[in-house]
Amino acid sequence: MRMIAKAATLAVDAVILDLEDSVALSDKETARIFIRDSIKTVKSGGDYVFVRVNALSTELTLKDLESVVVKDLDGIMLPKAETRADILNLDHLLGHVEYSSGLKIGNLKIIPMIETTKSIMNVYEIAAASERIIAIAFGAGDYYRDIGRSISCLSSEQSELLYARSKIVNDSRAAGISAIDTPCMGLLTDKEGLKKETEAALGLGFKGKLLIHPNQIQITNEIFSPSENEVEYAKQLAAAFEEAQNKGLGATSFEGKMVDEMHYQQAKELLDFAKHIAEKEKKTQETSVSLFEFFK
Repeated sequence: MRMIAKAATLAVDAVILDLEDSVALSDKETARIFIRDSIKTVKSGGDYVFVRVNALSTELTLKDLESVVVKDLDGIMLPKAETRADILNLDHLLGHVEYSSGLKIGNLKIIPMIETTKSIMNVYEIAAASERIIAIAFGAGDYYRDIGRSISCLSSEQSELLYARSKIVNDSRAAGISAIDTPCMGLLTDKEGLKKETEAALGLGFKGKLLIHPNQIQITNEIFSPSENEVEYAKQLAAAFEEAQNKGLGATSFEGKMVDEMHYQQAKELLDFAKHIAEKEKKTQETSVSLFEFFK
């Protein structure tokens, strides 16, 4: 319970409660009850709350949904999503459970996890399968195993994962949604490895990263967050372009470079992102969750 209460106070965008790999088959039912009763407390910290259910192939998914779909839940993470049909199946199950629970149909979101060679081939059709989908997440461990390799053999450059990562980003963006990188493949104590891996993910176009330990949060947030210099540059560029627009110009020069609508939109997106981060940081600083929340 202390771990769940702490999760509600961390500087993250979402908390994912797990019913899949971290839970033994004999403990699934207990875990469902515990997660259901924890969702309200985690949500009180202001984070989005998702539950990673068991894959559709296990035939446990519906039982998971019937237990954890409650008012404060934001969405479901689906492991080993491989086809458009998988998403349509989950969409149908969610609609059924939402209706049975008296919740608005279509309100819960989906984050499919791409973890197999088959799913890599079908990223776009998975990403475009449902309006519920808000992001695609990469699970490198299972993917690497699926191509016949042990994650312990992964090189420090992780070039073996470059194709999969690039395709996930490209296909996700083509479908109009964001891509989230895999949890770090290295040791929890390897901060330099985490930094290198996260910077590479940012460079490829990922918008975030899955984390498995609180000590990974600060480094990851710093890398994915725009710097003060980047924010100031975006403000000045946006102002210069807006001034040019007011004069009837479609492009202008800023600090010796030609800027147009594309540069302006990038600047506005960065500023919106920076504003979101600032609001999130303020909310996190104000958050305090007591264990007594579990017993209300």
